[in-house]
Amino acid sequence: MPNVRTPLTAARSRGRRAAGWLVHRCWRWVQGVAAVSNQSPGPYRFRELGDGTKLAFPLGAVFNEQWITIGPFAIIGERVTISAGFLPGLDLGPEPVVRIGGGCVIGRGSHIVGHQSIVLGDDVWTGPYVYITDTAHSYHDTDLPIGKQWPRNEPVEIGAGSWIGTGAVILPGARLGRNVVVAAGSVVRGEVPDHAVVAGAPAKVVRSWTAADGWHPPLRHDPPNPVPDGVTAAQLRDLVGWDLRLPGEQRG
Repeated sequence: MPNVRTPLTAARSRGRRAAGWLVHRCWRWVQGVAAVSNQSPGPYRFRELGDGTKLAFPLGAVFNEQWITIGPFAIIGERVTISAGFLPGLDLGPEPVVRIGGGCVIGRGSHIVGHQSIVLGDDVWTGPYVYITDTAHSYHDTDLPIGKQWPRNEPVEIGAGSWIGTGAVILPGARLGRNVVVAAGSVVRGEVPDHAVVAGAPAKVVRSWTAADGWHPPLRHDPPNPVPDGVTAAQLRDLVGWDLRLPGEQRG
């Protein structure tokens, strides 16, 4: 028999569509209102939260934020965990434990877990689900469960302008130079020089750059075209669609 659409069925279908539209509109409103910034910090009291920075809602686990600094114009994605210390309420001393520079973008679902010192330079961007930590469990005592053994902490530093691919893990003691590329899924430890590309688990340098020789091995594609001469900042803003003004800069 043909499927006859009764008035009741049609009304229910319209009701579901209306309810779905309302739920999505309400959720967008909640996300906008609950996003964390220095103008609207909610329950959080960061040591520093720069102008133009926003932490998207819903947040991940954020605690001991008094020992966390985030510079201006950073974007922290949804469900990103940023923590200092083992658990909330600790006194971690006079210095920040986690420092995130200006212009950083942290992908959704990422974790930045600091116990001693994690420093991200300016304009570090990550894909989603990146894990950065300066602490690792010890397993020296073969009679004690590993989770109960005192961890080992080593400072982590990621140089300005670096890109960390999706699902990468940055381990304690890692020190990445400027403009480093970490391939998706890599596990990084130790020193990485400026302008290097690393990949694998454990990560190894697969491409590097020097002023004398350029890229080795050579890049497989041409660089993008630069911005043409004479293009104004206002034209770039119109093209990109972002508000790129610095704090205090007036709209021209």
